[in-house]
Amino acid sequence: MFSVVRRTKIPQQVLTSSTICSRIAGHSRKVPATLIIRPLCSRMGLEKGLLFRQLFESASSTYTYLLADTANKEAVLIDPVLETVDRDLKLIDELGLTLKMAVNTHCHADHITGTGRLKKRVLGLKSAISKHSGATADILLSEGDRISFGKHVGNIPNMYLTVRETPGHTDGCVTIVTGDQSMAFTGDTLLIRGCGRTDFQQGCSKTLYESVHQKIFTLPEQCLIYPAHDYKGQTVSTVGEEKRFNPRLTKTLEEFIHIMINLDLPKPAKIDIAVPANLLCGLHEI
Repeated sequence: MFSVVRRTKIPQQVLTSSTICSRIAGHSRKVPATLIIRPLCSRMGLEKGLLFRQLFESASSTYTYLLADTANKEAVLIDPVLETVDRDLKLIDELGLTLKMAVNTHCHADHITGTGRLKKRVLGLKSAISKHSGATADILLSEGDRISFGKHVGNIPNMYLTVRETPGHTDGCVTIVTGDQSMAFTGDTLLIRGCGRTDFQQGCSKTLYESVHQKIFTLPEQCLIYPAHDYKGQTVSTVGEEKRFNPRLTKTLEEFIHIMINLDLPKPAKIDIAVPANLLCGLHEI
């Protein structure tokens, strides 16, 4: 069964203590970081009944994330891209999954979401985006909402994701966190050793800084960070790593604002096309 449940408060307790991350952290043998990235993610997910795949679109360096319950095969897709819809649907079919929801972490400026095309091809698929995004979707997400999917044990869902509002890059940015707080999908709010820009689309450096420190850095240190983009070939980080090594967000607020003001980044190539399309959550005539 699939549902979105409104919550007024974000759960603070880590619900599952026996994660792969904690066991690796306590292992005496040093494991090279290059060996951890994808094998860790897949093994961790499968062990908990969660099927997990990280997918990449090269033109915009966008990551799309597929999560599913291995028990009843219900799936959620985070940040789908228009150009990779065929690839994603092929994988979903090969794995025998039923796609129930496509979630966007924010209104993207560098690519058109694949949500619209997915809805045309998947019967009953629901779209979701923050209620603060200004975009159209079947479900408008708020702070503390739970996206439940997969098999239920009594009244308790086997799998769920929690919504944390993390504005700053845009007003409608959210971070999607697994129920056991072992994985966080941070969109453009927090990147690996970086963060989203704040010079357009309601961007605010102070708001982004506070979002990261209050909503993401308060997650467990071993929580895996999966951003919407990476431009250097990195695939995953952790809360602990970013709290120690992020060259922007380890600074004071004043230093961070100064850094963001002086980034001098070029305008995203597709912004004039992508933003109007994504305000309809991809539900436009393609």
